This record gives sequence, C-alpha cells and structure tokens, in this order.
Amino acid sequence: MTAAAGIPPGRMTPAGATTTWLVLAGVSVCHGINDIMQSLVTAIYPLLRAEFALEYWQIGFLSFAFMVTASVLQPVVGALTDRRPMPMILPLGMACTLLGVILLGEAPAYALLVLGAMAVGLGSAVFHPEGSRVARAASGGRYGTAQSLFQMGGNFGHMAGPLLAAFVVAPWGRGSVAWFALGAGLGILILWRVALWHRAHRAAQAARPRVERPGHGLPRRRVGWALVVLAVLVFTKNIYTATFGSFWALHVIERFDLTLQQSQLMLFAFMAGGTLGVLAGGPIGDRIGPLGVIWVSILGTLPFSILLPHAGLWQSAVLTVIVGFVISSAFPAIVVFAQELVPGRVGMINGVFFGLAFGMGGIAAAGMGLLADAKGLDFVFRIVAWLPALGLLTVFLPRGVVRGQG
Repeated sequence: MTAAAGIPPGRMTPAGATTTWLVLAGVSVCHGINDIMQSLVTAIYPLLRAEFALEYWQIGFLSFAFMVTASVLQPVVGALTDRRPMPMILPLGMACTLLGVILLGEAPAYALLVLGAMAVGLGSAVFHPEGSRVARAASGGRYGTAQSLFQMGGNFGHMAGPLLAAFVVAPWGRGSVAWFALGAGLGILILWRVALWHRAHRAAQAARPRVERPGHGLPRRRVGWALVVLAVLVFTKNIYTATFGSFWALHVIERFDLTLQQSQLMLFAFMAGGTLGVLAGGPIGDRIGPLGVIWVSILGTLPFSILLPHAGLWQSAVLTVIVGFVISSAFPAIVVFAQELVPGRVGMINGVFFGLAFGMGGIAAAGMGLLADAKGLDFVFRIVAWLPALGLLTVFLPRGVVRGQG
C-alpha cells in the first residue's frame, strides 16, 4: 500500500516509485470540472441578486451554505477513508455536484438555490480529500509537484468560472448554468477510471518492498502547534480569497461602474494569478523546501493587498493578478508539510486543509456580507487587506520536516 493507503508519508517510500502522469492529469481535469461548478456558484451572484432581489447577507449565506457543507464533511470523509479506503466514492461525489448545478440553473426560489449550493458543497466534500489522496499515490515521491498539478486543475476551474459566467451565463441567462451538468457527467466517467486505477494501484503496491526513511522525530505537542499554525495560514488565505470570490465583482461594479462582463474579467484576473501561483509553488517547494515558499507567499502578499483598495482601475487589474499569484503559491507546500507532520492520515489532513479551512472562508463570506451591508464593500476590502500579516506565524513552524529535492 502507498501513503494514500495507510503507509506513513515521509517515512516509507515505495521502491522504484514512478510518477503516474496520466492519473495526475485525470484528477487535475476533474478538479477543474468540480471547481468550475463551484465557481459558478459565486460567479452568478450578480445575476441572482438582480433576479431574486437579494441582499448582501443572502449572498453571503449562499457562500456559507456551500462552503460549510463542504468543510464540515471533508474531514469526516477523509478520516473514514483513512480507515477504509473507498476509491469508488469519487464518481459518486461528482454526481452530487451534477445535481447541485441543475438546481442552481433551474431553481425558482431562494431556498432551492441554497439546496443547490449545498449539493455542490457535498460533491466537493467527497472529491477533495479523495482526489488529493489519489494525487499523492500517483506522485512517485514528487509530492509538491503532484499537489500543484492537482490544485492547478481546481484553480483553473475557479478561473474559468467568471469567464463562463461572462460569456455564457450572462448572455444566455441563469438557465444556461444547467448546461454545465454535461461537464459533471464527463467528470463522472473520468473519475470512474481513476478510481479503478487507484484500487489496482493499492493492490499492486502491497507486494512491493519499502525503503525506510527517518521520521521527523517531533513530539506530539510540537506537531499539534505546527498544525495549528498551518491551519491559521490556510484560514488567512481562504478568508481573503473567499471575500474576493464573493464580493470583488460586485465591488468593481460599484467602484468603477463596470458592466457584468467587465467585472467577471476582473475576477478572472485574480483567479488567473492564483492558478499560476499554485502551479509554481509546488515544484519550488520540492526543490527548496516549503518554508521559504510559505514565508514569501503569505507575508509577501501584504504590501500588494494594502495597496489594492487605493488603486485605480488598471492598477487594480495588475494588483489582483499579483495578489492572486503570491497568496496562492504556498498552498501545495502547506498541504505537503501537514501530510508529513501526521504520517498515515492523508485523508484527514486533506479534509481539514481543503475542508475546514475552506469552511472558514464561507463563514467569513457571510460575516463580510453583513459588514458590507453596514459599512460598504470598500470598507470590507480595506479590512481584509491586513490578513496576510498573520504570515509572521511561519516563524513557529519546525525546520527540516520536508526537505527540498534540489
């Protein structure tokens, strides 16, 4: 069995392990499909606000319903599959996403919109811990690179969502959202094949020799504090990005008098920067180790995030790309770092860092919606600009847990 099947990551590596690029491509593509569906939830907020006369708190509650459903269930799914791996759960999760997308496109009432958002969240809760587990199993020891490729698919999906909203949903109406159920159907087919590979891979790895690697040797209390620090860093990133995803398009419409399509392009700029950051962060972390990447990513965002609320239109477009790139580059390194801290608990760690941290973003989105109703969106973005200062907590992370391959 591999680390994905219970072998302690960072302590045992399969002899002659190779990277299975086709499987990594498959889970990355499905991550993109999954997150396109997710991003459509937030990308159509301006349409929903106009059609249903929603207030900001109701928009925030949609994000809350979606993100909290995903976040609460992800650690549960991860912990259960650590104990009893269930590869075939992957296509079932995508089926939940398919149902949610249809509801979002066709629901006649706000309550059904919430239900659709929750169904997409349930699909995410199943996909992320198991998809990340498959990526690690297929990595051949290139854990950071595998996480980057896996997460790049998700970022590409988030990036594509605003474009699809601008050029498909905006001209054709909310009903066109249901067309994306065809993409979810494709995802079900791909994940069926990926799940079959993972099941066969686990069986094949059981007979292979292992090379013992030394563990990190840290006491449990030190590991616990390190996980808390990593969680806070991910919370910081997700709260910031959730605020962007929920309110940036609405903010630039108000601030710069942009059209719906133009606002979606501004949101696209932020997500495009995030995709490039994720793609760069994993391989760099494999080469030099994760701590340098984490330092630069979280704390390095601060000067740009502070400038952004004061910038003009074109300066804002440039800064959103920079902020998206820098703040997203550490996530692959953070996930790998956490996996190495807790050997044999890949699913649980994936669930916490993809799930609970994501849920914090949902709670923040709901809170920021209330704050926006009271103080305005400009005030919200001035406040969240200071969140990356929490990157200073990186100083408390232990050294030498994950070494670069360079």
